[in-house]
Amino acid sequence: MYITRQPIAVEAFLKEKPSASYGASVHFIGTVRNHQDGRSVKKLYYECYKSMADKQIAAIIDRAKHTYGVNRIRVSHRVGWLEVGDVAIVIEVSSPHREEAFTACRAVIEEIKKKVPIWKKEVYEDGTSEWIHCSHTAEVTS
Repeated sequence: MYITRQPIAVEAFLKEKPSASYGASVHFIGTVRNHQDGRSVKKLYYECYKSMADKQIAAIIDRAKHTYGVNRIRVSHRVGWLEVGDVAIVIEVSSPHREEAFTACRAVIEEIKKKVPIWKKEVYEDGTSEWIHCSHTAEVTS
């Protein structure tokens, strides 16, 4: 399960002792920022097709492990209402070497943003709102 409505326990990702075979662990922590394209953001709403999102994330993880030769990848993406400063996504990649860990982590976040059916609604300080970057759903396959 990669999708959660609960706050993500970042500490759990950071606390876990890595395997002795890992020489590097890279963490990406994505948070809700207070602006987008010059507009003040008040909060976000993430919605998803959960079963498909979990399936797509699992496939992305499998591809990244194979492509970059990394040992472990963990992902947690929060959906529902998030306030500015809340953690939206955490990715951990562990590998014998840092170069592969960094490259795989970058690839995983980019693939999630492009291919996973998660939609983001931005609510602005002026009371307006807008669904952002929802065109990627045309690329989603089962």
